[in-house]
Amino acid sequence: MTESEDAEVRDTETPDHNRFRILVCIDGSDESYRGLRYAAKIAHGHDDVDIVLCYVRPTDHGLRSGGLQMDVARGNILQWGLELPGIKYLKKGRDLLRELGDLGKDWDQAAFHSDVQGTNLGDNKIVYTAESGKQVVLKLKVADDVATGILDQWELGHYDLIIIGAPARWTKKGLGGFFDPEVAETIAVHAPCSVLVARDLEIGSGHLMCTDGTEASIEAVKKDAWIASHCQCPISLISVAQDVESEDDAKQAVADARKVLLDMGVSVEETFVKVGSPVEEIIEEGANFSMITMAESNKSGIKRFLVGSVAMKVIQNAHNSVMIVR
Repeated sequence: MTESEDAEVRDTETPDHNRFRILVCIDGSDESYRGLRYAAKIAHGHDDVDIVLCYVRPTDHGLRSGGLQMDVARGNILQWGLELPGIKYLKKGRDLLRELGDLGKDWDQAAFHSDVQGTNLGDNKIVYTAESGKQVVLKLKVADDVATGILDQWELGHYDLIIIGAPARWTKKGLGGFFDPEVAETIAVHAPCSVLVARDLEIGSGHLMCTDGTEASIEAVKKDAWIASHCQCPISLISVAQDVESEDDAKQAVADARKVLLDMGVSVEETFVKVGSPVEEIIEEGANFSMITMAESNKSGIKRFLVGSVAMKVIQNAHNSVMIVR
C-alpha cells in the first residue's frame, strides 16, 4: 500500500490541530529511548496524543536485502526480518511502548511505502491505531542527511514537539572555517515547533521554566505547563536579572508567570530570582531539574544561529535536558 492510498486509517502526516503530535527521533542511543519514555509519559492516558518514531537513513547507504525482491520488500519492509539500518531501533522503540502500556498488541496496523528519488528503498512506515483513534507510527525515512530528514518530516506532519537525544558532552566540528553544529542543535535552531534536546533525561524531577516577562516567555510557560501536567511533573520558575538595577523586573516576571499558571489551575513549587549571567545562572539552577524550558525569539533560524541567543547557549552548555518552546 502506498501513502497515497492511506484512506483506511487516519493520515498521520496531515496536520490535525485537535491532536498533540510528538516526533521522537530514534538513532539507537540510550538518550533517544529516554526521550521516547518521556513521550510515552506525555501521551499516557490521553487519546489525543500521537507518537511518531522516526529513523532517518542517508540515501547513500546501500540496501543489503540478501537478494530479496524490492517490489516484495518495500510495501511491508518494517515487518520483514531484514537487518536494515534503523529497523531494529524502531522495533526496539515499539517494544518499549508496549512494555509501558502505550501500544496495545490488538491495535490495528497498516504498512505504507512512498518512492524517494535516488534510492530503491524509499520511505516506509507502519501505523498502529487504537480503537480510540490514538496512533503510534514507526517511520523509516530516507534523506540526504539526518537533520534534513527530520526537518522534512516536520513539513509532512507539522508536529507540536520534536524530541531528539544529545550526548552528555556537546561537541562541535569545524567545516571550512564555519561552525558545523550537531544534528540536535540544527533541529533546535531550525525546527518551527518546540524541541526537547534530551540529555540524561529523567522523569519526575520537575521542569524549571525560564521567564523574562515577555509575551513569548509567558506563552512558553503556558505550553510547557500543559506538557508538565501530562507528565505529572512539578513546575518551578526562574528569572535572571543581569544587574541589581533590573532585579525588580525579574521579580515581576516571575510573579506574572506564577499568576498565569495559578489562573490555569497549575501550582508552582518554587520560584527563583537570580542576578548575574542568564546562561550561567539558568544552567546552574537547572541541573536540579528534569529539564530546563525556555522560549525562543521569533527570529529566523539563521539569525538565531548566527547571533547565538541565551536559549541556544543554554542548550550547548547545560548538563541536562533543555526544551525550546515555540
